[in-house]
Amino acid sequence: MRIEEARQIARQWVLEEGAALPGFDGAFLTGSALWADPAAELAATSDVDLVVIADQPARLGKFAYRGVLLEVSSVSELGSTHEVLSDYHLAGSFHLPCVLADPSGRLTEIQRVVSRDFAERPWILARCTNAMDRVRGFINGIDERAPLPDQVNSWLFGTGVTTHVLLVAALRNPTIRRRYVAVRELLAEHGRLDFHESLLELLGAAHLSAGRVERHLAVLEKVFDAAAAVRVPSYPFDSDITPLARPIAIDGTRELIQGGLHREAVFWLVATYARCLAKRAAAGEHGYEDGFRELLADLGAETRRDRRRKGDLVLAALPGVWQTAMALC
Repeated sequence: MRIEEARQIARQWVLEEGAALPGFDGAFLTGSALWADPAAELAATSDVDLVVIADQPARLGKFAYRGVLLEVSSVSELGSTHEVLSDYHLAGSFHLPCVLADPSGRLTEIQRVVSRDFAERPWILARCTNAMDRVRGFINGIDERAPLPDQVNSWLFGTGVTTHVLLVAALRNPTIRRRYVAVRELLAEHGRLDFHESLLELLGAAHLSAGRVERHLAVLEKVFDAAAAVRVPSYPFDSDITPLARPIAIDGTRELIQGGLHREAVFWLVATYARCLAKRAAAGEHGYEDGFRELLADLGAETRRDRRRKGDLVLAALPGVWQTAMALC
């Protein structure tokens, strides 16, 4: 299926089902299916992301609709046009023709202004600052009393958003799962693969071999299937750990490893493992923690002290991240 056809199917879902949500006030595309060439094929390892504006925000999650895997979230409101321009995820959507439905006309007006001003340097700096603030928020928010998956995710996403600072500076898609692949491509274009190595060092993946990452993926497959076998609607990422989502989480990771991007695959491998354990814990089930700790040990992030030390290294690296980002915009 072509990307454009998948987008139209997303629009159909909005008109047929999303519009029935209480207080529905529009919907828009986001993510890689929005940034991609509309004539390109939709990969089997991809979904189509969209956001619905409704009175009661919720994460509807991943589900199949007319042959497309949709991922739907919702918000109650967007804020002002200037607030959208300053938010790197929202602005990344609205600088493109993202609007799927717009009863009030407000989304269309936001899209018009954001597309006009997106590349203005003051707004680029505002969005880079937004990304830097998210790094600090994640790292400083590590709660050593929280369950292990939550602690790991605070460190992991704080570390991973360093890639977004650079992608945002260069007006690139701040993609989620493939962020280290995207930033590698960007830095290669600018002759700065040395800085990519420093980002992988912060993650702890720079030294890992393909064989080692493959071993961790094999363990992840087992815990993924175990977590996918239970249904926990109360867990926010329940639909990310299902047989339907397996091609993205597992096959997508394997695809990167086979393409020589095993180190870049580590970020989502860890995130998926943490979500699997969190989902099983929410269902009152345990097990598979040993494999997770082995993975964390390989990254130098096994203990609370390790994660705090690595988080401090990320914070110390931020001036260099900012300097590099400014050279890209």
